[in-house]
Amino acid sequence: MRFVWAVVAFVLATVMIGAGIAQRTMQGPRTETSTIEVPVDVPYVLVDGEVLNQHDGAQTFRAQREGAIYAAYARTTDLEAWLARSDYLHVTLDADGEIVSEAVSPEPVATDGESEENADAAEAPPAPTSPAGSDLWLDEFQQDDVLVTSLQLPEDASLLIAADGTEPAPSDLSLTWPTGAKTPWSGPLIVGGIIMLVVGLVLYGLGLRRLRRSRGPRRKGLPGGQGSAGQESEDDLSIEAGDKGVITAGEKKGRLTQRRAILALPAIFAMVAVTGCSADAWPEFGSTPTPTPTETVIAPEDQQQPAVTQTQAERIVAEIADTVAEADQALDPDLAAERLTGPALAARETAYRLRDAVDADTPGLPVLKAIPAANVEIVLPEARDAWPRTFLAVIEDPDTKAATMLTAVQADPWSEYKVTYIADLGGDTQLPDVAPSYVGANSVPPDSPFLVLPPDQLATAYADVIDKGADSEYAELFAEDGDLLRAFVQANRTQQQELFNETGEETGVMEFSTAAGSQDPVSFTTVDSGAIIAVTIQESETVTSTNDEAVIKLTDNPIGQELTGKEESPRGFETNYLDQVFFFVPGQVQGGAIQFLGYSSDILSASELDAPEEDEE
Repeated sequence: MRFVWAVVAFVLATVMIGAGIAQRTMQGPRTETSTIEVPVDVPYVLVDGEVLNQHDGAQTFRAQREGAIYAAYARTTDLEAWLARSDYLHVTLDADGEIVSEAVSPEPVATDGESEENADAAEAPPAPTSPAGSDLWLDEFQQDDVLVTSLQLPEDASLLIAADGTEPAPSDLSLTWPTGAKTPWSGPLIVGGIIMLVVGLVLYGLGLRRLRRSRGPRRKGLPGGQGSAGQESEDDLSIEAGDKGVITAGEKKGRLTQRRAILALPAIFAMVAVTGCSADAWPEFGSTPTPTPTETVIAPEDQQQPAVTQTQAERIVAEIADTVAEADQALDPDLAAERLTGPALAARETAYRLRDAVDADTPGLPVLKAIPAANVEIVLPEARDAWPRTFLAVIEDPDTKAATMLTAVQADPWSEYKVTYIADLGGDTQLPDVAPSYVGANSVPPDSPFLVLPPDQLATAYADVIDKGADSEYAELFAEDGDLLRAFVQANRTQQQELFNETGEETGVMEFSTAAGSQDPVSFTTVDSGAIIAVTIQESETVTSTNDEAVIKLTDNPIGQELTGKEESPRGFETNYLDQVFFFVPGQVQGGAIQFLGYSSDILSASELDAPEEDEE
């Protein structure tokens, strides 16, 4: 019976192993590759998102040429905007789903009534632009000769390929996708077949053993009625002659070793099968994990895309920090202008001038506070497809744990983001709830009636509060608790007045005033219909002579001497300070006081007062 079951096991093993091998053999190709035709020499090739996603799964892109190869991906609309003044090849799908290429040339920009010379200039092809390092890109890659990268881009993202923006782009391009072909039962079938083979061999061995024993020596009656009990079979036991009698079972031991070797072969085959089969040769058991629901913010249907992603903003902030740190080290305003603009640049330019001309130990010398390069805690991009675009970021300094808030603007697709406002947040500052970076926020119109105070009136109202305090008509709109700038200004003015009174009270007068700065406000809506708004405030400190025979001296004021170019004046001097201030302004429906968030204050300029105009007779 054991032989019957052994035969059954052998048959099952043969069927299972054969089926497993057949499934692996007939599974078909694991990948599918499409070649991208580049029929003309152009500096750029734009592979549309629909081409990248014509098959499911990750896309493996390959480009080959002699020399440098560059690739970057970004939102399709951003790439098309960046390529608007360049010749490029647009790779898309036609109505039949076939890959097609279309050469695109920039449209000439001309104005009515222009001269023939200007018209020819407008139609001339623009100078090529290097794509490397653009703030629009979500990621970029560079390699020589061959570039291979694995991607999985959404349909609204595309891929840009170039050499260096001047030479023709690579023409040997291809995309590869996984076909999804799997053989989930080939592994179990092969291993199961090997197990059945082992079972068959074991049953076959047991059958042989039983057969051999059944045909061995038996007891027989001897003449005289004597038996030969205890007599051993010559096949199973032998006595070897020698000086010492040794009883051995040599033949039996050899059979056992042979059986073990036979049984070890299937085990080895099973190990090879298990280790040789890839993951797609095994079924996936268990249900798909269900993500835990979390609170989400859904953008309105008419809201545009956020200007930057979280990762993109983090990279931009790091690059801004590096450039500004290099400019601070060299006291180079031109280098700083590559990543700063508006009030942030104006404050830095004055600081560089003073630190280059005045002794480093001079009291009141501007401090060049570094922009943190990491630990971007909050990114709030403007939801805007056109330009200029802005985003807000809050960065925590890993050493001091102090938080910095800044806004950065991109003027056009070819420009880098530049910081416009920058301020230090107070340690106890509570920021309002804002939308996540993948949703973004709308900007608030300057004259918006939906806030307790429109953005274009915020700076003027706050300047009045600084000058008049509780007597200001706007005092009730601003929360005094946590307002670090108001307390700083009042303390500084008191100190300056006391110092002036020690020497100049009888010959001059010191006056203070505050006004709205010239920079336009920057605003971002919050989740509760309020807005974070950044504005500038300009403080002025004026010292005027009241005695025709006296002069106002700057003997002990090297900063004033450097900025005005004078050591004394019979009329007096004016010093201006620039404050960059962030507020949270509630909506009309929500109501409440305007909350102070953070500020930075820097000396901006100083000048001699103009001579008074004589009255006309």
